[in-house]
Amino acid sequence: MAGRNKQPLSVVQGKGKKHLTRQEIKERMEQEESIKGYADNVEPPSYLTAAQKKEFNKIAAELIRLEIFSNLDVDSLARYIDSKTQYIQMIKELKKIKPTETVTKPDGKKLTFANEDYPKLQRVKNALFGECRAAAADLGLTITSRLKLVLPPKEEKKTESKFAKFGRGNSG
Repeated sequence: MAGRNKQPLSVVQGKGKKHLTRQEIKERMEQEESIKGYADNVEPPSYLTAAQKKEFNKIAAELIRLEIFSNLDVDSLARYIDSKTQYIQMIKELKKIKPTETVTKPDGKKLTFANEDYPKLQRVKNALFGECRAAAADLGLTITSRLKLVLPPKEEKKTESKFAKFGRGNSG
């Protein structure tokens, strides 16, 4: 299906929507294993600050534990952390600025005007949020992105209720 992201074999099988031959399953498993990547050299890039490196290590450890992170994802995680840091900084700056300004005229009358800088800063904040959210989704840091990787629960065999037993009648 054009335009859709390829799902891991375990998800496809868990959904029960696609019938694959043993050969197709074997090939797909080998392909997925070969592109998984190694996580033997995961280190925060030098351009991150000390605090950012600490967060990088914390998140990387969790992603490695989930087996969805490799050496190839290092720069993506660093960009996410940098974007998140800038977003938080922008929020702090926005809290210092009021959306309106009040001016008192010489006659004592007060006029309220919109702060011209506020909407500009809001747009920057929204852009940073978008960057941060997209990077988080790409890395599996959001619940919805992780749910795409998790097998749907298998249907349990329904147990017969005690009332259904009476409806069958006793043949014993």
